[in-house]
Amino acid sequence: MSAQSSFDYAVIRVVPRVEREEFVNAGVIVFCLQKNFLAARVHVDPERLKALWPEVDVDLIRQHLEAFPKVSAGDPSAGPIAQLSLRERFHWLVSPRSTMIQVSPVHSGICGNPEESLDRLFTRLTC
Repeated sequence: MSAQSSFDYAVIRVVPRVEREEFVNAGVIVFCLQKNFLAARVHVDPERLKALWPEVDVDLIRQHLEAFPKVSAGDPSAGPIAQLSLRERFHWLVSPRSTMIQVSPVHSGICGNPEESLDRLFTRLTC
C-alpha cells in the first residue's frame, strides 16, 4: 500500500446561464503536492447542458473545458500558465470565476494514489 498523502480537489462546473446559477458538473481537478501530481479530467454531456439552456454552444464549452487537462499536464500548447509550477497551476485552475466555466470550492482528502482518487471522484461527481 502506498503512503497516505493529503490532496486537494475541485469540481469543474459549466454554468450555461450564469444569472440562473444552475450548473452541470463537467470535470475534476486533483492536486497532491507530496506525490507531485496535478491532473484534470473533463466530460461534456450535451443533453444535460441543453436541458439548462437549449441554445448553449456545446463545442465552445468543450473547447474551454479541454484547457483544464492541458494546463494540469503542463502541455506547452496550453500557453504560459501551463509552464508554471504544479502549485501555481492548481491555484490558477481553481481560482474563482464568474464565467460559464467555474470551479467549486477546494476540498481536501487523504489518498494513497492520487490517480485513483481522480478516477473515483470523476466517476462519482460527473457521471
